[in-house]
Amino acid sequence: MEGRGTIAAACRAVLLTAEPYAKVRAARSAARAWRRGLLAHAFDAAMPDRPARPETPELLPPSRMPKRGKAGSVRSRIAMLHALAHIEFGAIDLAFDMAGRFGAGLPRGFVDDWIGVGADEAIHFALLDRRLRTLGSGYGALAAHDGLWEAATATTHDPLARLAVVPMVLEARGLDVTPATVASFRRAGDIRSAAILERIYRDEIRHVAAGTRWFARLCESRGFAPLSHWQALVALHFRGAIKPPFNDSARAQAGLPREYYTGLAGVGFA
Repeated sequence: MEGRGTIAAACRAVLLTAEPYAKVRAARSAARAWRRGLLAHAFDAAMPDRPARPETPELLPPSRMPKRGKAGSVRSRIAMLHALAHIEFGAIDLAFDMAGRFGAGLPRGFVDDWIGVGADEAIHFALLDRRLRTLGSGYGALAAHDGLWEAATATTHDPLARLAVVPMVLEARGLDVTPATVASFRRAGDIRSAAILERIYRDEIRHVAAGTRWFARLCESRGFAPLSHWQALVALHFRGAIKPPFNDSARAQAGLPREYYTGLAGVGFA
């Protein structure tokens, strides 16, 4: 088809869209066009160093983030939903950056998976923001931090490093903590928020699975032992600690074996 756009240009457009709902629309439109074969599997556009961001929320260092307040209170639940909405907003960019930055030279299925992840993250963000609005708030009302994109910046040079840190550490951590968060929302009687988080949790198992699968596949193609290479990449590029307790069941569903992360449990990386 002459004159059709490329997947790289579509990914770049998502990353350079700042307004949250315009980014959601751009992400879903790009995913729909890709599924329909309206975008060429071509990489003629560079990904930006940083995605565009709206004026709010204010971005603070993690150490300056305010406490969320008493567990179960409306204020605490709004703070938690806002933090999760910010994670999902950043995850849209992470997925489209993964596809646009690293898709050249990799199988088409790599782009299929990460464009699908990006479309999921856009839906997650919209669900969380809508819920915040019903509670009298909205995305941008509270401060947030930029830790997710810091992880992206540290891994722009290597798809294996990006896969090791983002889906296999950061998103896997979400699998560990979400069941307890769902339970706290249910105890507070906030069944609607709990249902949204359960939907996100199910999708995130698939996202971690995509990261684990592609990590293993790329290691095989490059002659690396997946376990030792993952641990080396995490030690080199991840800032923080691999914190138990782990949701071994959800991680196993995602194809992430215990021997990967238990050996690094409690170890901090600067």
